[in-house]
Amino acid sequence: MKLATYNVNGVNGRLPVLLRWLGESEPDVVCLQELKAPDEKFPAAAIEKAGYGAIWHGQKSWNGVAILARGREPEETRRGLPGDPDDTHSRYIEAVIDGTLIGCLYLPNGNPAPGPKFDYKLAWFKRLNKYAKSLLARDEPVVLAGDYNVIPTDLDAYKPERWVDDALFFPESRAAYQKLLSQGWTDAIRTLHPDETIYTFWDYFRNAFARNAGIRIDHFLLNAHAARLLSKGGVERDVRGWEKSSDHAPTWISLTKKAKARARRK
Repeated sequence: MKLATYNVNGVNGRLPVLLRWLGESEPDVVCLQELKAPDEKFPAAAIEKAGYGAIWHGQKSWNGVAILARGREPEETRRGLPGDPDDTHSRYIEAVIDGTLIGCLYLPNGNPAPGPKFDYKLAWFKRLNKYAKSLLARDEPVVLAGDYNVIPTDLDAYKPERWVDDALFFPESRAAYQKLLSQGWTDAIRTLHPDETIYTFWDYFRNAFARNAGIRIDHFLLNAHAARLLSKGGVERDVRGWEKSSDHAPTWISLTKKAKARARRK
Protein backbone atom coordinates (compact mmCIF):
# COMPACT_ATOMS: atom_id res chain seq x y z
CA MET A 1 0.00 0.00 0.00
CA LYS A 2 1.43 3.34 -1.05
CA LEU A 3 0.30 6.13 1.26
CA ALA A 4 0.91 9.82 0.58
CA THR A 5 0.36 13.02 2.49
CA TYR A 6 0.07 16.30 0.60
CA ASN A 7 -0.72 19.81 1.80
CA VAL A 8 -2.39 20.89 -1.43
CA ASN A 9 -2.73 24.57 -0.38
CA GLY A 10 -6.18 25.03 -1.93
CA VAL A 11 -7.83 21.95 -3.42
CA ASN A 12 -9.84 23.80 -6.07
CA GLY A 13 -7.20 26.31 -7.13
CA ARG A 14 -4.65 23.52 -7.53
CA LEU A 15 -7.00 20.80 -8.75
CA PRO A 16 -5.16 20.34 -12.10
CA VAL A 17 -1.92 19.74 -10.19
CA LEU A 18 -3.61 17.29 -7.81
CA LEU A 19 -5.25 15.33 -10.63
CA ARG A 20 -2.03 15.18 -12.64
CA TRP A 21 -0.13 13.92 -9.62
CA LEU A 22 -2.78 11.29 -8.81
CA GLY A 23 -2.60 10.04 -12.38
CA GLU A 24 1.19 9.88 -12.50
CA SER A 25 1.98 8.65 -8.98
CA GLU A 26 -1.07 6.44 -8.36
CA PRO A 27 -0.94 6.36 -4.56
CA ASP A 28 -3.36 3.95 -2.92
CA VAL A 29 -4.24 6.34 -0.08
CA VAL A 30 -3.83 10.11 0.09
CA CYS A 31 -4.14 12.44 3.06
CA LEU A 32 -4.77 16.02 1.94
CA GLN A 33 -4.46 19.16 4.05
CA GLU A 34 -5.36 22.81 3.62
CA LEU A 35 -8.33 22.25 1.35
CA LYS A 36 -9.46 25.87 1.90
CA ALA A 37 -12.98 24.92 0.81
CA PRO A 38 -16.28 24.25 2.57
CA ASP A 39 -17.72 20.75 2.34
CA GLU A 40 -20.05 21.60 -0.54
CA LYS A 41 -17.15 22.95 -2.65
CA PHE A 42 -14.96 19.87 -2.39
CA PRO A 43 -14.31 18.56 -5.96
CA ALA A 44 -15.65 15.09 -5.27
CA ALA A 45 -16.78 14.44 -8.84
CA ALA A 46 -13.38 15.21 -10.35
CA ILE A 47 -11.60 13.08 -7.76
CA GLU A 48 -14.04 10.23 -8.31
CA LYS A 49 -13.43 10.46 -12.06
CA ALA A 50 -9.72 10.11 -11.31
CA GLY A 51 -10.51 6.79 -9.62
CA TYR A 52 -10.63 7.77 -5.95
CA GLY A 53 -13.25 7.55 -3.26
CA ALA A 54 -13.02 10.33 -0.70
CA ILE A 55 -14.11 11.63 2.66
CA TRP A 56 -13.46 15.23 3.66
CA HIS A 57 -13.86 17.74 6.46
CA GLY A 58 -13.89 21.20 4.91
CA GLN A 59 -13.89 24.80 6.04
CA LYS A 60 -14.37 28.00 4.07
CA SER A 61 -11.06 29.69 3.14
CA TRP A 62 -9.00 27.88 5.79
CA ASN A 63 -7.82 24.46 6.96
CA GLY A 64 -9.67 21.38 5.73
CA VAL A 65 -8.54 17.73 5.48
CA ALA A 66 -9.47 14.78 3.29
CA ILE A 67 -8.62 11.11 2.78
CA LEU A 68 -8.69 9.58 -0.70
CA ALA A 69 -8.56 5.87 -1.53
CA ARG A 70 -7.89 4.49 -5.00
CA GLY A 71 -10.70 2.30 -6.25
CA ARG A 72 -12.63 2.18 -2.99
CA GLU A 73 -14.44 4.25 -0.38
CA PRO A 74 -12.66 5.10 2.88
CA GLU A 75 -14.61 3.95 5.93
CA GLU A 76 -14.79 7.08 8.08
CA THR A 77 -14.22 6.52 11.80
CA ARG A 78 -13.82 10.08 13.11
CA ARG A 79 -13.89 13.72 12.06
CA GLY A 80 -12.49 16.32 14.40
CA LEU A 81 -9.91 15.81 17.12
CA PRO A 82 -11.52 15.01 20.49
CA GLY A 83 -10.93 17.08 23.58
CA ASP A 84 -12.46 20.47 22.75
CA PRO A 85 -16.09 20.59 21.60
CA ASP A 86 -15.77 24.33 20.92
CA ASP A 87 -12.95 23.91 18.40
CA THR A 88 -14.44 24.67 14.97
CA HIS A 89 -11.25 24.19 12.92
CA SER A 90 -11.36 21.37 10.36
CA ARG A 91 -8.02 19.74 11.12
CA TYR A 92 -8.54 16.01 11.62
CA ILE A 93 -10.28 13.17 9.82
CA GLU A 94 -9.82 9.42 10.17
CA ALA A 95 -10.71 6.28 8.23
CA VAL A 96 -10.06 2.56 7.96
CA ILE A 97 -8.74 1.38 4.59
CA ASP A 98 -7.80 -2.27 4.02
CA GLY A 99 -7.43 -2.91 7.73
CA THR A 100 -5.21 0.14 8.37
CA LEU A 101 -6.43 3.02 10.52
CA ILE A 102 -5.34 6.31 8.98
CA GLY A 103 -5.58 9.67 10.69
CA CYS A 104 -5.10 12.74 8.49
CA LEU A 105 -4.17 15.89 10.39
CA TYR A 106 -3.30 19.53 9.83
CA LEU A 107 -1.67 20.81 12.98
CA PRO A 108 -1.92 24.57 13.67
CA ASN A 109 0.91 26.75 12.43
CA GLY A 110 1.14 28.82 15.62
CA ASN A 111 2.49 32.07 14.19
CA PRO A 112 2.84 34.80 15.26
CA ALA A 113 4.44 33.45 18.39
CA PRO A 114 4.26 33.90 21.26
CA GLY A 115 0.56 34.71 21.34
CA PRO A 116 -2.94 33.19 21.13
CA LYS A 117 -2.22 31.27 17.93
CA PHE A 118 0.81 29.61 19.49
CA ASP A 119 -1.19 28.80 22.61
CA TYR A 120 -3.80 27.16 20.38
CA LYS A 121 -1.08 25.15 18.63
CA LEU A 122 0.23 23.76 21.92
CA ALA A 123 -3.28 23.03 23.19
CA TRP A 124 -4.09 21.17 19.95
CA PHE A 125 -0.83 19.26 20.25
CA LYS A 126 -1.76 18.26 23.80
CA ARG A 127 -5.10 16.92 22.58
CA LEU A 128 -3.33 15.05 19.77
CA ASN A 129 -0.91 13.47 22.23
CA LYS A 130 -3.77 12.26 24.40
CA TYR A 131 -5.77 10.84 21.50
CA ALA A 132 -2.70 9.32 19.81
CA LYS A 133 -1.93 7.39 22.98
CA SER A 134 -5.33 5.71 22.72
CA LEU A 135 -4.57 4.70 19.11
CA LEU A 136 -1.07 3.41 19.70
CA ALA A 137 -1.98 0.08 21.23
CA ARG A 138 -4.70 -0.85 18.75
CA ASP A 139 -4.29 -4.32 17.30
CA GLU A 140 -4.00 -3.07 13.72
CA PRO A 141 -1.64 -0.81 11.74
CA VAL A 142 -2.21 2.87 12.59
CA VAL A 143 -0.80 5.79 10.60
CA LEU A 144 -1.00 9.45 11.62
CA ALA A 145 -0.13 11.44 8.51
CA GLY A 146 -0.17 15.08 7.63
CA ASP A 147 1.28 18.54 7.97
CA TYR A 148 2.45 18.73 11.57
CA ASN A 149 3.86 22.26 11.22
CA VAL A 150 6.88 21.14 13.24
CA ILE A 151 10.54 21.07 12.21
CA PRO A 152 11.72 18.23 14.48
CA THR A 153 15.51 18.79 14.40
CA ASP A 154 18.23 20.94 12.87
CA LEU A 155 18.65 18.32 10.13
CA ASP A 156 15.11 19.10 8.99
CA ALA A 157 15.78 22.73 8.06
CA TYR A 158 18.00 24.59 5.62
CA LYS A 159 19.95 26.97 7.84
CA PRO A 160 18.02 26.20 11.03
CA GLU A 161 19.26 29.40 12.67
CA ARG A 162 16.86 31.28 10.41
CA TRP A 163 13.90 29.46 11.97
CA VAL A 164 14.56 30.08 15.66
CA ASP A 165 11.88 32.80 15.83
CA ASP A 166 9.25 30.69 14.06
CA ALA A 167 6.61 28.66 15.90
CA LEU A 168 7.46 25.64 13.74
CA PHE A 169 10.90 25.48 15.35
CA PHE A 170 10.17 26.74 18.87
CA PRO A 171 11.48 24.43 21.60
CA GLU A 172 7.92 23.88 22.84
CA SER A 173 6.79 22.69 19.39
CA ARG A 174 9.69 20.31 18.99
CA ALA A 175 9.25 19.03 22.56
CA ALA A 176 5.57 18.28 21.87
CA TYR A 177 6.55 16.32 18.77
CA GLN A 178 9.21 14.38 20.67
CA LYS A 179 6.70 13.64 23.42
CA LEU A 180 4.45 12.13 20.78
CA LEU A 181 7.30 9.99 19.44
CA SER A 182 8.21 8.88 22.96
CA GLN A 183 4.84 7.14 23.26
CA GLY A 184 6.20 4.62 20.76
CA TRP A 185 5.42 6.14 17.37
CA THR A 186 7.89 5.79 14.49
CA ASP A 187 8.76 8.80 12.31
CA ALA A 188 8.71 6.85 9.04
CA ILE A 189 10.70 9.15 6.76
CA ARG A 190 13.46 9.80 9.28
CA THR A 191 13.65 6.09 10.09
CA LEU A 192 14.13 5.25 6.40
CA HIS A 193 16.56 8.13 5.81
CA PRO A 194 18.27 8.74 9.17
CA ASP A 195 21.03 11.07 7.98
CA GLU A 196 19.72 12.55 4.74
CA THR A 197 18.68 16.12 4.07
CA ILE A 198 15.00 15.77 3.20
CA TYR A 199 12.53 18.62 2.87
CA THR A 200 8.79 18.66 2.19
CA PHE A 201 8.12 22.42 2.04
CA TRP A 202 9.78 25.28 0.18
CA ASP A 203 8.56 28.87 0.53
CA TYR A 204 7.40 30.74 -2.57
CA PHE A 205 9.75 33.60 -1.71
CA ARG A 206 13.51 34.13 -2.14
CA ASN A 207 13.80 31.43 -4.80
CA ALA A 208 13.66 28.86 -2.00
CA PHE A 209 12.83 25.83 -4.12
CA ALA A 210 15.62 26.39 -6.65
CA ARG A 211 18.08 26.81 -3.76
CA ASN A 212 16.63 23.78 -1.95
CA ALA A 213 16.10 26.04 1.06
CA GLY A 214 13.35 23.93 2.57
CA ILE A 215 12.08 22.36 5.75
CA ARG A 216 10.58 18.97 6.68
CA ILE A 217 7.17 19.42 8.31
CA ASP A 218 5.02 16.71 6.66
CA HIS A 219 5.32 13.48 8.63
CA PHE A 220 4.09 9.90 8.90
CA LEU A 221 3.92 8.49 12.43
CA LEU A 222 3.41 4.71 12.64
CA ASN A 223 2.43 2.46 15.51
CA ALA A 224 4.37 -0.78 15.98
CA HIS A 225 2.10 -2.80 13.69
CA ALA A 226 2.51 -0.30 10.85
CA ALA A 227 6.23 0.19 11.47
CA ARG A 228 6.84 -3.53 10.91
CA LEU A 229 5.31 -3.18 7.43
CA LEU A 230 7.32 -0.09 6.42
CA SER A 231 9.43 -0.81 3.33
CA LYS A 232 10.28 2.49 1.65
CA GLY A 233 9.33 6.16 1.35
CA GLY A 234 10.40 9.59 0.26
CA VAL A 235 9.32 12.95 -1.15
CA GLU A 236 8.11 13.54 -4.71
CA ARG A 237 10.11 16.74 -4.90
CA ASP A 238 9.57 17.37 -8.61
CA VAL A 239 5.86 18.04 -8.04
CA ARG A 240 6.80 21.20 -6.12
CA GLY A 241 8.35 22.51 -9.34
CA TRP A 242 5.20 22.12 -11.44
CA GLU A 243 3.38 25.25 -12.56
CA LYS A 244 0.95 26.60 -9.94
CA SER A 245 1.92 23.87 -7.50
CA SER A 246 1.58 23.94 -3.73
CA ASP A 247 4.53 25.06 -1.62
CA HIS A 248 4.58 21.50 -0.23
CA ALA A 249 5.56 18.34 -2.12
CA PRO A 250 3.79 14.99 -1.70
CA THR A 251 5.48 12.76 0.87
CA TRP A 252 4.92 9.01 0.67
CA ILE A 253 5.61 5.64 2.28
CA SER A 254 4.92 2.03 1.33
CA LEU A 255 3.55 -0.54 3.74
CA THR A 256 4.17 -4.09 2.55
CA LYS A 257 2.10 -6.96 3.84
CA LYS A 258 4.12 -9.65 5.59
CA ALA A 259 3.04 -12.41 3.22
CA LYS A 260 4.24 -10.46 0.20
CA ALA A 261 7.50 -9.61 1.90
CA ARG A 262 8.16 -13.29 2.65
CA ALA A 263 7.34 -14.26 -0.93
CA ARG A 264 9.88 -11.78 -2.29
CA ARG A 265 12.59 -13.04 0.07
CA LYS A 266 11.98 -16.59 -1.12
